[in-house]
Amino acid sequence: MQDQDTSPVTDDEIFGGHEGGKLSVAAARPISRPRDLSIAYTPGVAKVSRAIAEQASLAQRYTWADRLVVVVSDGTAVLGLGDIGASASLPVMEGKSVLFKTFGGLDSIPLVLDTTDVDEIVETLVRLRPSYGAVNLEDISAPRCFELEDKLKQVLDCPVMHDDQHGTAIVTLAALRGANLVLGRDIADQRVVISGAGAAGVACARILQEAGIGDVTLLDSKGIIHRGRAGLNPIKEQLAASTNAAGLQGGLAEALRGADVFLGLSGSTIEAELLGEMAEDPIVFALSNPDPEVHPDDAAKHAAIVATGRSDFPNQINNVLAFPGVFRGALDAGARAITEGMKLAAAEAIVAVAQDDLGPDRIVPSPLDPRVAPEVAAAVAKAAVEDGVAG
Repeated sequence: MQDQDTSPVTDDEIFGGHEGGKLSVAAARPISRPRDLSIAYTPGVAKVSRAIAEQASLAQRYTWADRLVVVVSDGTAVLGLGDIGASASLPVMEGKSVLFKTFGGLDSIPLVLDTTDVDEIVETLVRLRPSYGAVNLEDISAPRCFELEDKLKQVLDCPVMHDDQHGTAIVTLAALRGANLVLGRDIADQRVVISGAGAAGVACARILQEAGIGDVTLLDSKGIIHRGRAGLNPIKEQLAASTNAAGLQGGLAEALRGADVFLGLSGSTIEAELLGEMAEDPIVFALSNPDPEVHPDDAAKHAAIVATGRSDFPNQINNVLAFPGVFRGALDAGARAITEGMKLAAAEAIVAVAQDDLGPDRIVPSPLDPRVAPEVAAAVAKAAVEDGVAG
C-alpha cells in the first residue's frame, strides 16, 4: 500500500535522505567461503576473462555491462537550476539511477563530466563503451544536447536517449492521447501550441508530428517560430518549415487564439485569461517545475483537462512513466538504438495502462503504478524487432 502521508517534506528529511549518497553497490552473489572467493575472483575469474578475450560477445553474458545504464550529465541544465556544474548535478543523477533500479530493475550509475565540450563528451563515452550497455543523457543544455545526442547515435552501437527530450515527449504524447480519449476527440484535428523551444519543446513538437497531430505552433522567447523569421538556428529552421501551417506571427496571444491544446515547457508564466481565447474546452498542460506556467486552479476555469509536472495536482506528467520501461525494453531486445517507433510504442503502452479508468483527473497512470514499466518495456522490445534494431 502506498504511503498516504501528505505532510510537507522537511529540509532535515531531504538532506538526511541524501547523506552519503543514494546509491551503493551490492554483490549479486555472496562470498562467504574460500570456494566462493576462488570462483568470484582469483583463480576462477581468469577463466572468464580469457574466454571473453577469445570471444568478445561473451561479455554480454558474464558481466553486468550489457544491462548497465550510464546517466550522463555535464550539469548545464539541471532541473530549474540551470548551469550548476557537474558536482552539483550529481544528486540528481544519483536519483535517476535509483529510479532505473526501482521501476525498471536496471543497474545504473551516474557519470557527471567536468566538460561542456561536445566532442570531449563523445570521446569519453566512446572510450568507456566496454563498461556499459546504454546511455541516458540528462540535464544538458540546448542546443548542444541535440548535437551531442546525434553524434553519440552515430558512433555508439547501443541505445542512447536524452531523457529531457524524448522521455518528456513520450509521456506528453501519452497524456494527450489519454485526454483526447476522455473528451472523445481525435488528435489529428487539433492544433497544439508549445511554449518553449528548448530540448523538451523540440522533442515534443517532433513526436506529436510523428503521431499525426493536426498542427503545431511553437514559440521561443522571441515569439512564434515561423518561416522567414530572422536569427533562427538550424534546429528552429527545420521546425519553421514543418510547423505553424497557418503562418501565424506574433506572440503567445496570437498563437493561443483558437488553439485546442497548450503545452508549457518554457519556465515562463502566462495570464490565465489568455486561455479563454483558445477553442472551446481546451487541454492545458502546464509542465514547468516547480512553478507551472499557470496555476492549475486558474487554468481549470477555462480548460476541460489540466495537467502539470507536479505530484500535488491531478494528472502528473512525469518522465518516470517512460524512461525505465524504454531502456528496459531496448536492453531486453538487445537494441542497437532507440527508434521513433519505439518511442511511439512506449506512449501507447502508457495510456493503455490507464485505459480502463480514464477521467478528467486521470489521463495517465500514476508514476508509482507497478504495471507501467513492464508494459512499456514489452511494447518497446516488440517495436525494436519490428524496426529492425533488435539484437
